[in-house]
Amino acid sequence: MTTLDKQEQLIMRALVRNPRSSDNRISALTGVPVRTVSRKRARLERDGVLTYYTGIETQATGTGRFTTQHMLLIKFKLGITRGQIVQEIRSEPNVANVFSELIRDSYIAEMDGHIALVMVVEGESDSDVADNVQGKIIPSLQKNHGEDSIQELRTIRLLAPIRRLHNYLPMVNMEEGFIRQSWPDDAIFVE
Repeated sequence: MTTLDKQEQLIMRALVRNPRSSDNRISALTGVPVRTVSRKRARLERDGVLTYYTGIETQATGTGRFTTQHMLLIKFKLGITRGQIVQEIRSEPNVANVFSELIRDSYIAEMDGHIALVMVVEGESDSDVADNVQGKIIPSLQKNHGEDSIQELRTIRLLAPIRRLHNYLPMVNMEEGFIRQSWPDDAIFVE
């Protein structure tokens, strides 16, 4: 566990606002010396506390590629372990190609004492999602864990995101891909 000091909190808040900010810009915004910003930022990145990625909005407000999202809850039978699921993810060739198109987010979970997967699957329509789940995702899981490996499957149709990664509220505090400048610093969670 990493406890963030006051300077690191200032640096993190600046990066939450704009992850493309240079160390010089962060120093100017926070008052933290630029060499300290560089050193602390590099350590936070190396330690895995600070990561970056680009989110591509594929729904109507973005590229418009997909029009629907469904959350899947896939509960496995007893005896399937977290380690088996992780190994499958690492070795499954579809993870790198087909599934990157279908699955927006995914998590290993626990449901009622069973290992489970939670996935957000996108599609061009509800029936497209159903076809991809039944024709691609489920067969892949059954191939790796057995025909009787899935004990339960639940789906929830998602309508719109409200909050992402603690701080990003697309309908409230986002403008042109960044947190609005008027959003208060104390409303940015970094601890």
